[in-house]
Amino acid sequence: MRRLNPGLAALLGCLLFTAPFNMLATENSVSNDAPAIEIYTDPALIAFMQSVVETNPRVQAARSAVEASRALESAAARPLYNPEIEADYENAVDDTWYLGIGQTLDWTGKRKARGRVATSDRLAIAAQYLAVRRSVTVELLSGLALYQTGKERDALAAERVRLMYDFENLAQQRLDAGDLNQVEADLATLSHTDAQIKKATAAANLAEARQAVRNLTINSTPDQWPSIETRLPLIPANANPQELVLALPEVRAAQRRVEAANALVQLREREQRPDPTVSLRGGREDRSNLVGVTLSIPLYIRNRFKFETSAAAAERDQAQQIADDLIRRAYARYISASERYGYSREAWQSWEQTGQVSLQRQGDLLQRLWEAGELSTTDFLVQLR
Repeated sequence: MRRLNPGLAALLGCLLFTAPFNMLATENSVSNDAPAIEIYTDPALIAFMQSVVETNPRVQAARSAVEASRALESAAARPLYNPEIEADYENAVDDTWYLGIGQTLDWTGKRKARGRVATSDRLAIAAQYLAVRRSVTVELLSGLALYQTGKERDALAAERVRLMYDFENLAQQRLDAGDLNQVEADLATLSHTDAQIKKATAAANLAEARQAVRNLTINSTPDQWPSIETRLPLIPANANPQELVLALPEVRAAQRRVEAANALVQLREREQRPDPTVSLRGGREDRSNLVGVTLSIPLYIRNRFKFETSAAAAERDQAQQIADDLIRRAYARYISASERYGYSREAWQSWEQTGQVSLQRQGDLLQRLWEAGELSTTDFLVQLR
Protein backbone atom coordinates (compact mmCIF):
# COMPACT_ATOMS: atom_id res chain seq x y z
CA MET A 1 0.00 0.00 0.00
CA ARG A 2 1.28 3.49 -0.85
CA ARG A 3 1.57 5.53 2.32
CA LEU A 4 1.16 9.29 2.36
CA ASN A 5 4.25 10.74 3.97
CA PRO A 6 3.58 12.63 7.20
CA GLY A 7 5.78 15.50 6.03
CA LEU A 8 2.92 16.74 3.83
CA ALA A 9 1.57 18.94 6.61
CA ALA A 10 4.99 20.45 7.21
CA LEU A 11 5.42 20.95 3.48
CA LEU A 12 2.13 22.83 3.22
CA GLY A 13 2.86 24.82 6.33
CA CYS A 14 6.11 26.12 4.88
CA LEU A 15 5.17 26.46 1.23
CA LEU A 16 1.77 28.02 1.80
CA PHE A 17 3.41 30.62 4.04
CA THR A 18 5.17 32.00 0.99
CA ALA A 19 1.97 32.98 -0.78
CA PRO A 20 0.84 30.25 -3.21
CA PHE A 21 -1.67 32.72 -4.59
CA ASN A 22 0.93 33.35 -7.31
CA MET A 23 -0.63 30.52 -9.25
CA LEU A 24 -4.13 31.83 -8.68
CA ALA A 25 -3.97 35.64 -8.88
CA THR A 26 -5.06 36.15 -12.47
CA GLU A 27 -6.77 39.50 -11.94
CA ASN A 28 -5.23 42.10 -14.21
CA SER A 29 -6.47 44.71 -11.79
CA VAL A 30 -4.18 43.60 -8.95
CA SER A 31 -0.46 43.18 -9.42
CA ASN A 32 1.35 40.48 -7.49
CA ASP A 33 5.06 39.86 -7.71
CA ALA A 34 5.45 38.01 -4.40
CA PRO A 35 8.10 35.28 -4.58
CA ALA A 36 7.31 31.71 -3.60
CA ILE A 37 9.43 28.76 -2.59
CA GLU A 38 7.29 26.34 -4.56
CA ILE A 39 4.71 26.84 -7.29
CA TYR A 40 2.44 23.91 -8.01
CA THR A 41 2.59 22.83 -11.65
CA ASP A 42 -0.10 20.14 -11.67
CA PRO A 43 -2.65 21.41 -14.26
CA ALA A 44 -5.54 19.59 -12.59
CA LEU A 45 -4.73 21.08 -9.19
CA ILE A 46 -4.27 24.59 -10.64
CA ALA A 47 -7.57 24.44 -12.56
CA PHE A 48 -9.43 23.16 -9.51
CA MET A 49 -7.95 25.81 -7.23
CA GLN A 50 -8.72 28.60 -9.70
CA SER A 51 -12.34 27.55 -10.11
CA VAL A 52 -12.89 27.33 -6.36
CA VAL A 53 -11.08 30.54 -5.41
CA GLU A 54 -12.66 32.64 -8.15
CA THR A 55 -16.20 31.65 -7.12
CA ASN A 56 -15.63 31.90 -3.38
CA PRO A 57 -17.97 34.47 -1.75
CA ARG A 58 -15.18 35.91 0.40
CA VAL A 59 -13.01 36.48 -2.67
CA GLN A 60 -15.90 38.02 -4.58
CA ALA A 61 -16.68 40.32 -1.67
CA ALA A 62 -13.04 41.41 -1.53
CA ARG A 63 -13.10 42.00 -5.29
CA SER A 64 -16.19 44.20 -4.89
CA ALA A 65 -14.33 46.19 -2.24
CA VAL A 66 -11.53 46.77 -4.76
CA GLU A 67 -14.06 48.03 -7.33
CA ALA A 68 -15.58 50.36 -4.74
CA SER A 69 -12.14 51.73 -3.84
CA ARG A 70 -11.50 52.48 -7.51
CA ALA A 71 -14.72 54.45 -7.71
CA LEU A 72 -13.78 56.37 -4.57
CA GLU A 73 -10.35 57.10 -6.04
CA SER A 74 -11.97 58.47 -9.18
CA ALA A 75 -14.28 60.59 -7.04
CA ALA A 76 -11.35 61.97 -5.06
CA ALA A 77 -9.64 63.01 -8.29
CA ARG A 78 -12.55 65.25 -9.27
CA PRO A 79 -12.49 69.01 -8.46
CA LEU A 80 -13.23 69.76 -4.85
CA TYR A 81 -15.47 72.81 -5.38
CA ASN A 82 -18.26 73.49 -7.88
CA PRO A 83 -19.01 77.00 -9.21
CA GLU A 84 -21.98 78.94 -7.83
CA ILE A 85 -24.42 81.13 -9.77
CA GLU A 86 -26.09 84.07 -8.07
CA ALA A 87 -29.00 86.23 -9.37
CA ASP A 88 -30.61 89.26 -7.78
CA TYR A 89 -33.42 91.64 -8.76
CA GLU A 90 -34.62 94.72 -6.85
CA ASN A 91 -37.68 96.82 -7.80
CA ALA A 92 -37.37 100.17 -6.07
CA VAL A 93 -36.94 103.75 -7.29
CA ASP A 94 -34.61 102.27 -9.82
CA ASP A 95 -34.83 98.72 -11.10
CA THR A 96 -31.64 96.85 -10.25
CA TRP A 97 -30.60 93.38 -11.30
CA TYR A 98 -27.39 91.42 -11.63
CA LEU A 99 -26.03 87.96 -12.32
CA GLY A 100 -22.92 86.55 -10.74
CA ILE A 101 -20.78 83.48 -10.81
CA GLY A 102 -18.39 82.43 -8.04
CA GLN A 103 -15.75 79.77 -7.65
CA THR A 104 -13.89 78.60 -4.56
CA LEU A 105 -10.25 77.94 -5.42
CA ASP A 106 -8.36 74.94 -4.14
CA TRP A 107 -5.52 77.18 -3.11
CA THR A 108 -3.84 74.73 -0.73
CA GLY A 109 -3.95 71.55 -2.84
CA LYS A 110 -6.65 69.68 -0.95
CA ARG A 111 -7.75 67.87 -4.09
CA LYS A 112 -4.30 66.41 -4.64
CA ALA A 113 -4.08 65.36 -0.99
CA ARG A 114 -7.49 63.68 -1.18
CA GLY A 115 -6.32 61.82 -4.26
CA ARG A 116 -3.27 60.49 -2.44
CA VAL A 117 -5.45 59.27 0.42
CA ALA A 118 -7.85 57.51 -1.97
CA THR A 119 -4.98 55.94 -3.92
CA SER A 120 -3.39 54.61 -0.74
CA ASP A 121 -6.73 53.24 0.40
CA ARG A 122 -7.21 51.50 -2.94
CA LEU A 123 -3.76 49.91 -2.77
CA ALA A 124 -4.43 48.75 0.79
CA ILE A 125 -7.75 47.19 -0.23
CA ALA A 126 -6.10 45.57 -3.26
CA ALA A 127 -3.47 44.03 -0.98
CA GLN A 128 -6.22 42.86 1.35
CA TYR A 129 -7.92 41.27 -1.65
CA LEU A 130 -4.77 39.26 -2.29
CA ALA A 131 -4.68 38.32 1.38
CA VAL A 132 -8.23 36.97 1.15
CA ARG A 133 -7.34 34.97 -1.95
CA ARG A 134 -4.30 33.57 -0.18
CA SER A 135 -6.37 32.70 2.90
CA VAL A 136 -8.93 30.81 0.82
CA THR A 137 -6.12 29.08 -1.09
CA VAL A 138 -4.41 27.98 2.12
CA GLU A 139 -7.71 26.77 3.58
CA LEU A 140 -8.52 24.75 0.48
CA LEU A 141 -5.05 23.23 0.14
CA SER A 142 -5.05 22.36 3.83
CA GLY A 143 -8.44 20.72 3.43
CA LEU A 144 -7.22 18.69 0.46
CA ALA A 145 -4.16 17.64 2.46
CA LEU A 146 -6.34 16.56 5.38
CA TYR A 147 -8.60 14.61 3.03
CA GLN A 148 -5.66 12.96 1.27
CA THR A 149 -4.09 12.02 4.60
CA GLY A 150 -7.45 10.90 5.98
CA LYS A 151 -7.95 8.49 3.08
CA GLU A 152 -4.57 6.91 3.75
CA ARG A 153 -5.24 6.63 7.46
CA ASP A 154 -8.66 5.14 6.82
CA ALA A 155 -7.10 2.58 4.48
CA LEU A 156 -4.45 1.76 7.09
CA ALA A 157 -7.15 1.39 9.73
CA ALA A 158 -9.03 -1.02 7.46
CA GLU A 159 -5.84 -3.01 6.96
CA ARG A 160 -5.33 -3.07 10.72
CA VAL A 161 -8.85 -4.45 11.20
CA ARG A 162 -8.16 -7.20 8.68
CA LEU A 163 -4.88 -8.16 10.33
CA MET A 164 -6.41 -8.19 13.81
CA TYR A 165 -9.30 -10.28 12.49
CA ASP A 166 -6.85 -12.83 11.12
CA PHE A 167 -4.93 -12.64 14.40
CA GLU A 168 -8.11 -13.30 16.39
CA ASN A 169 -9.00 -16.31 14.22
CA LEU A 170 -5.51 -17.69 14.54
CA ALA A 171 -5.60 -17.18 18.32
CA GLN A 172 -8.92 -19.05 18.47
CA GLN A 173 -7.42 -21.91 16.51
CA ARG A 174 -4.47 -22.08 18.89
CA LEU A 175 -6.89 -21.95 21.84
CA ASP A 176 -8.83 -24.88 20.43
CA ALA A 177 -5.56 -26.75 19.93
CA GLY A 178 -4.51 -26.06 23.51
CA ASP A 179 -1.52 -23.91 22.53
CA LEU A 180 -3.03 -20.72 23.94
CA ASN A 181 -4.92 -19.91 27.14
CA GLN A 182 -8.25 -18.12 27.36
CA VAL A 183 -6.73 -14.85 28.63
CA GLU A 184 -4.51 -14.49 25.59
CA ALA A 185 -7.37 -15.44 23.27
CA ASP A 186 -9.53 -12.74 24.86
CA LEU A 187 -6.67 -10.29 24.42
CA ALA A 188 -6.65 -11.06 20.70
CA THR A 189 -10.40 -10.42 20.58
CA LEU A 190 -9.98 -7.12 22.37
CA SER A 191 -7.25 -6.15 19.93
CA HIS A 192 -9.64 -6.80 17.05
CA THR A 193 -12.30 -4.67 18.76
CA ASP A 194 -9.77 -1.91 19.38
CA ALA A 195 -8.84 -1.97 15.68
CA GLN A 196 -12.50 -1.58 14.75
CA ILE A 197 -12.82 1.42 17.08
CA LYS A 198 -9.73 3.00 15.50
CA LYS A 199 -11.24 2.35 12.08
CA ALA A 200 -14.41 4.19 13.11
CA THR A 201 -12.31 7.09 14.42
CA ALA A 202 -10.36 7.24 11.16
CA ALA A 203 -13.63 7.23 9.19
CA ALA A 204 -14.97 10.10 11.33
CA ASN A 205 -11.79 12.12 10.80
CA LEU A 206 -12.06 11.47 7.06
CA ALA A 207 -15.63 12.80 7.13
CA GLU A 208 -14.41 15.97 8.86
CA ALA A 209 -11.70 16.36 6.22
CA ARG A 210 -14.30 16.06 3.48
CA GLN A 211 -16.34 18.76 5.19
CA ALA A 212 -13.30 21.05 5.28
CA VAL A 213 -13.13 20.86 1.49
CA ARG A 214 -16.89 21.01 0.97
CA ASN A 215 -16.97 24.25 2.96
CA LEU A 216 -15.27 25.84 -0.05
CA THR A 217 -16.50 23.69 -2.94
CA ILE A 218 -20.02 22.35 -2.55
CA ASN A 219 -20.51 21.56 -6.24
CA SER A 220 -17.87 18.85 -6.53
CA THR A 221 -17.52 15.31 -5.24
CA PRO A 222 -14.43 13.76 -3.59
CA ASP A 223 -13.62 11.79 -6.72
CA GLN A 224 -13.21 15.14 -8.54
CA TRP A 225 -10.73 16.53 -6.03
CA PRO A 226 -7.11 16.52 -7.21
CA SER A 227 -4.28 15.06 -5.19
CA ILE A 228 -1.37 17.09 -3.81
CA GLU A 229 2.24 16.28 -4.60
CA THR A 230 3.83 14.60 -1.58
CA ARG A 231 7.41 15.18 -2.67
CA LEU A 232 9.43 17.12 -0.12
CA PRO A 233 11.74 19.57 -1.93
CA LEU A 234 14.56 21.50 -0.37
CA ILE A 235 14.04 25.14 0.57
CA PRO A 236 16.27 27.14 -1.81
CA ALA A 237 19.47 28.25 -0.13
CA ASN A 238 19.08 31.74 -1.61
CA ALA A 239 15.62 32.28 -0.08
CA ASN A 240 15.58 35.67 1.61
CA PRO A 241 13.28 35.56 4.66
CA GLN A 242 12.92 39.33 4.80
CA GLU A 243 11.86 39.58 1.16
CA LEU A 244 9.42 36.70 1.53
CA VAL A 245 7.84 38.27 4.61
CA LEU A 246 7.54 41.73 3.05
CA ALA A 247 5.92 40.16 -0.02
CA LEU A 248 3.06 38.65 2.01
CA PRO A 249 -0.24 40.31 1.09
CA GLU A 250 -1.26 40.94 4.70
CA VAL A 251 2.07 42.70 5.28
CA ARG A 252 1.62 44.74 2.11
CA ALA A 253 -1.90 45.66 3.19
CA ALA A 254 -0.62 46.87 6.56
CA GLN A 255 2.08 48.96 4.88
CA ARG A 256 -0.45 50.47 2.49
CA ARG A 257 -2.64 51.39 5.44
CA VAL A 258 0.32 53.23 6.95
CA GLU A 259 0.72 55.14 3.68
CA ALA A 260 -2.99 55.97 3.66
CA ALA A 261 -2.79 57.20 7.25
CA ASN A 262 0.20 59.37 6.40
CA ALA A 263 -1.64 60.83 3.40
CA LEU A 264 -4.61 61.57 5.65
CA VAL A 265 -2.33 63.55 7.99
CA GLN A 266 -1.20 65.66 5.05
CA LEU A 267 -4.82 66.22 4.04
CA ARG A 268 -5.78 67.32 7.54
CA GLU A 269 -2.85 69.75 7.58
CA ARG A 270 -4.01 71.27 4.30
CA GLU A 271 -7.56 71.54 5.62
CA GLN A 272 -6.25 73.88 8.31
CA ARG A 273 -5.60 76.49 5.60
CA PRO A 274 -8.68 78.24 4.13
CA ASP A 275 -9.48 78.48 0.45
CA PRO A 276 -10.63 81.80 -1.08
CA THR A 277 -13.78 82.29 -3.14
CA VAL A 278 -13.79 84.65 -6.13
CA SER A 279 -17.09 85.94 -7.56
CA LEU A 280 -17.71 88.00 -10.70
CA ARG A 281 -20.95 89.94 -11.00
CA GLY A 282 -22.56 91.91 -13.82
CA GLY A 283 -25.91 93.72 -14.03
CA ARG A 284 -27.75 96.98 -14.54
CA GLU A 285 -29.12 99.73 -12.30
CA ASP A 286 -31.57 102.06 -14.05
CA ARG A 287 -29.55 102.99 -17.11
CA SER A 288 -26.10 102.22 -15.70
CA ASN A 289 -24.16 98.99 -16.14
CA LEU A 290 -22.77 97.29 -13.03
CA VAL A 291 -19.63 95.15 -12.84
CA GLY A 292 -18.21 93.78 -9.59
CA VAL A 293 -15.63 91.39 -8.24
CA THR A 294 -15.84 89.85 -4.78
CA LEU A 295 -13.13 87.98 -2.86
CA SER A 296 -14.03 86.16 0.33
CA ILE A 297 -11.81 84.13 2.65
CA PRO A 298 -13.13 82.20 5.65
CA LEU A 299 -11.49 83.02 8.95
CA TYR A 300 -10.43 79.95 10.93
CA ILE A 301 -10.57 81.66 14.30
CA ARG A 302 -13.12 79.80 16.37
CA ASN A 303 -12.05 76.42 14.97
CA ARG A 304 -8.56 75.91 13.59
CA PHE A 305 -9.09 72.15 12.92
CA LYS A 306 -5.98 71.21 14.90
CA PHE A 307 -7.55 68.32 16.76
CA GLU A 308 -8.44 66.56 13.50
CA THR A 309 -4.78 66.73 12.52
CA SER A 310 -3.66 65.41 15.90
CA ALA A 311 -6.10 62.52 15.65
CA ALA A 312 -4.87 61.65 12.15
CA ALA A 313 -1.26 61.69 13.34
CA ALA A 314 -2.12 59.35 16.23
CA GLU A 315 -3.92 56.99 13.83
CA ARG A 316 -0.85 57.00 11.58
CA ASP A 317 1.34 56.00 14.52
CA GLN A 318 -1.14 53.27 15.40
CA ALA A 319 -1.09 51.90 11.84
CA GLN A 320 2.71 51.91 11.85
CA GLN A 321 2.91 50.00 15.12
CA ILE A 322 0.37 47.44 13.87
CA ALA A 323 2.39 46.96 10.68
CA ASP A 324 5.63 46.54 12.63
CA ASP A 325 4.03 43.94 14.91
CA LEU A 326 2.61 42.07 11.91
CA ILE A 327 6.01 41.96 10.20
CA ARG A 328 7.71 40.66 13.35
CA ARG A 329 5.17 37.89 13.87
CA ALA A 330 5.25 36.93 10.18
CA TYR A 331 9.03 36.69 10.25
CA ALA A 332 8.88 34.52 13.37
CA ARG A 333 6.29 32.24 11.71
CA TYR A 334 8.48 31.89 8.64
CA ILE A 335 11.57 30.94 10.64
CA SER A 336 9.58 28.46 12.73
CA ALA A 337 7.88 26.93 9.67
CA SER A 338 11.22 26.56 7.88
CA GLU A 339 12.77 24.83 10.88
CA ARG A 340 9.83 22.44 11.33
CA TYR A 341 9.85 21.62 7.66
CA GLY A 342 13.58 20.90 7.67
CA TYR A 343 13.26 18.54 10.65
CA SER A 344 10.25 16.77 9.15
CA ARG A 345 11.96 16.36 5.79
CA GLU A 346 15.08 14.83 7.33
CA ALA A 347 13.02 12.48 9.49
CA TRP A 348 10.90 11.33 6.58
CA GLN A 349 13.88 10.68 4.33
CA SER A 350 15.46 8.60 7.09
CA TRP A 351 12.23 6.65 7.47
CA GLU A 352 11.96 5.96 3.74
CA GLN A 353 15.56 4.80 3.51
CA THR A 354 15.75 2.51 6.55
CA GLY A 355 12.79 2.68 8.92
CA GLN A 356 10.00 1.40 6.70
CA VAL A 357 11.92 -1.69 5.54
CA SER A 358 13.13 -2.48 9.06
CA LEU A 359 9.62 -2.16 10.49
CA GLN A 360 8.14 -4.52 7.92
CA ARG A 361 10.88 -7.05 8.57
CA GLN A 362 10.41 -6.79 12.32
CA GLY A 363 6.65 -7.31 12.01
CA ASP A 364 7.13 -10.52 10.04
CA LEU A 365 9.66 -11.75 12.59
CA LEU A 366 7.34 -11.03 15.53
CA GLN A 367 4.52 -13.00 13.93
CA ARG A 368 6.76 -16.01 13.34
CA LEU A 369 7.99 -15.89 16.95
CA TRP A 370 4.43 -15.72 18.26
CA GLU A 371 3.23 -18.56 16.05
CA ALA A 372 6.21 -20.63 17.24
CA GLY A 373 5.23 -19.96 20.86
CA GLU A 374 8.46 -18.12 21.65
CA LEU A 375 6.62 -14.86 22.28
CA SER A 376 3.54 -14.34 24.44
CA THR A 377 0.44 -12.74 23.01
CA THR A 378 0.84 -9.69 25.25
CA ASP A 379 4.47 -9.13 24.26
CA PHE A 380 3.56 -9.69 20.61
CA LEU A 381 0.85 -7.02 20.68
CA VAL A 382 2.98 -4.54 22.63
CA GLN A 383 5.90 -4.84 20.21
CA LEU A 384 3.61 -4.91 17.19
CA ARG A 385 2.09 -1.56 18.17
